[in-house]
Amino acid sequence: MIKFLNLKEINLRHRDELMQAMADVLDSGFYVRGQQYKAFCEEFAAYCGTDHAVGVANGLDALEVAIQALDLPPDSEIIVPANTYIASVLAISNCGFTPVLVEPDEKTYNLDPEKLAQALTPKTKAILVVHLYGRAADMVAINAFAKKNDLFVIEDCAQAHGAEIDGRRVGNWSDIAAFSFYPGKNLGALGDGGAIATNNPEFARKISSLSNYGSFQKYVNEVKGRNSRLDELQAAILRVKLKYLDEDNEKRRIIAETYAKKISNPLITIPQLPDNRLSAVWHLYVIRTPEREALQSHLDQAGIQTLCHYPIPPHQQKAYAELLHLSLPLTESIHQEVLSLPMDPTMTHEDVESVVDAVNAFKI
Repeated sequence: MIKFLNLKEINLRHRDELMQAMADVLDSGFYVRGQQYKAFCEEFAAYCGTDHAVGVANGLDALEVAIQALDLPPDSEIIVPANTYIASVLAISNCGFTPVLVEPDEKTYNLDPEKLAQALTPKTKAILVVHLYGRAADMVAINAFAKKNDLFVIEDCAQAHGAEIDGRRVGNWSDIAAFSFYPGKNLGALGDGGAIATNNPEFARKISSLSNYGSFQKYVNEVKGRNSRLDELQAAILRVKLKYLDEDNEKRRIIAETYAKKISNPLITIPQLPDNRLSAVWHLYVIRTPEREALQSHLDQAGIQTLCHYPIPPHQQKAYAELLHLSLPLTESIHQEVLSLPMDPTMTHEDVESVVDAVNAFKI
């Protein structure tokens, strides 16, 4: 079986370094917001090109705390892609604001800047941009629209660690940016974790407080915060893996480019390669076909594991019954047809060729 993502193999490549990092934490006797945490925040901020990074417990917390730090009016609306994972939408509603769903660009699956104007109302205060599947959104156009309309820009970078636009990494194209370090991410911990990046010192201060019970000084609470802290163990693990992130992203690009060059089945729609190859880090390689169930069964029988990201769009989830009236035909079509092929930096050339051959052999 060619696994969709072989997390065990990915992490075992760095076993000795990871074991030493964990031993260092154990020996330190300090397990929350210690030296490993501080070092990782500095190193991750430097990697993103931002002035600040604050570690939190997970990606959803990163989004929520980032939104909270903006201090938006209570009745605010936030524009968000309709075809994103539900976490992006949950973060908005969990903070008490209204998500306004906008259809994507069908070529990139990212937020379509041309459709922003139709979603704009007097209550719109921010745009939450998702770099879906690891491909950077059109931040130049989105930022221009935001500046013209006095809107905050939030980046959801959970799937795009290291993607670049004109030499500038995602996370550094907005007022504030959220990252997830869930184990399956391009930069994954050995458990949950997240971070928020920003160039705004006041936002950084608020984030640090909001994620620590609303406190800078023990037992002195300035605001109603939460307990959402990246622990020392995960910080130490992430410091090891950050060193190899660019190398792994390049391996992902090579796999994606091989898929794009060699998959030729007319029943399959493959993603377009970006003009700037560094703008995509291929967290997922997502193809489309109306025959998804048959293709997935065919590939399973060929020993190839695939996943569906994501079968039900947010507005059709029971949790968002208030959005069921929305008609978002492109989003709905995408969610009915998408299938993710194996994308793993430990895949061999033979693995990739086997996936290509199996996809090309599919017929109905």
